Amino acid sequence: MTVQQFADIAAQEMYREPGTDLDLTDVLTQGRAALGEGRYETLVCAGQVDDVPVLTFTAPWRMHEVPSVPPSPEYVRFLASGLLSSGTWGVGAIAAYVAASPGAAGHWSEQALVDLIRDDA
Repeated sequence: MTVQQFADIAAQEMYREPGTDLDLTDVLTQGRAALGEGRYETLVCAGQVDDVPVLTFTAPWRMHEVPSVPPSPEYVRFLASGLLSSGTWGVGAIAAYVAASPGAAGHWSEQALVDLIRDDA
């Protein structure tokens, strides 16, 4: 992904007009840059892969500051399909991971997740 493509995706998530370059100086030098207070207006550098920075955007608030919502079956299927396609984890490992994750913990059992993922596979 190019810098311009990242800027366009970030702008869309921030409800801004795409086409404007982002100043990535702070996120690349400090690891984090707040472009605003809204959802997805905080840029984060998660590290590097092959000397290329891995950037993402997130909300400025902390996880414990917002109520969690259990993932829908559709979202679980989407996550599982991506994880399965990597070839690293099997259905059981994915179900265990999702069942223990914030939002899903206490709402989705491992077995229910296994059944959902297997039905979709």
